[in-house]
Amino acid sequence: MPKIKEPNPLNFYSLRRLKLLPNHFEFITVGLTYNIETAFINWIEDNLKSRYYIGKSFSLDNNQVGAILKIGFEDSKELSYFVLACPHLKYK
Repeated sequence: MPKIKEPNPLNFYSLRRLKLLPNHFEFITVGLTYNIETAFINWIEDNLKSRYYIGKSFSLDNNQVGAILKIGFEDSKELSYFVLACPHLKYK
């Protein structure tokens, strides 16, 4: 059940989740594990208001290629709240 009670016009027009990461978005990268993308999407939809991006990418770390998940937000305050409050980030 969403914690935000007032309707969001971005949800109504399906404009909240973007398919490409714009340059002005603030983002973090998270290791990709089973079913974590849908857990993040559900948490963001229930707890935050502004536009966001979630997409898979690759990283090169110690000469090894690994899959990562990029999560970006239009509002930097929402990125801070996401990092501090999302329970899926606390347990690795």
